[in-house]
Amino acid sequence: MDERDEEFLRRAIELARKAERRGEVPIGAVIVSEDGEILAEASNETIERHDPTAHAEILAIRRAGERIENYRLTGVTVYSTIEPCAMCAGALVNARVARLVYGAADERFGAVRSKFELCDSDKLNHRIEITAGGLEAECRKLMQDFFRLRRQKTEKGVST
Repeated sequence: MDERDEEFLRRAIELARKAERRGEVPIGAVIVSEDGEILAEASNETIERHDPTAHAEILAIRRAGERIENYRLTGVTVYSTIEPCAMCAGALVNARVARLVYGAADERFGAVRSKFELCDSDKLNHRIEITAGGLEAECRKLMQDFFRLRRQKTEKGVST
């Protein structure tokens, strides 16, 4: 991971923190063109949209596609604070994303390395270059702290 990757992953972390403040699972995603321009960014909005597909990566993909007026996002890099799930990993492959940089692994739902290897599977017609573990400790702590607080509230009978 180089300085440019760190810069965009830090932006994804900022977006994740915004999601957390709204009560959403703290995940952020940024999509960057080959020349370093941010095409789209998003954070999780599943709760506020009442939409299980409103993951940060999916929303960012939709926004980037609208911006460039194309369903193919060839040449772009996607930065995500957490390893994408199967839905998001599949969308990245379908969008023909060139590269994925993510922070922490998701041992429960990760579909890039942890549970599946969708993004660079030789069974699919497109493979994404993957850089895993960028700012990993910070990204992991963000998720752990969020779920720890949520469990504490649940134990005290506070609705989340």
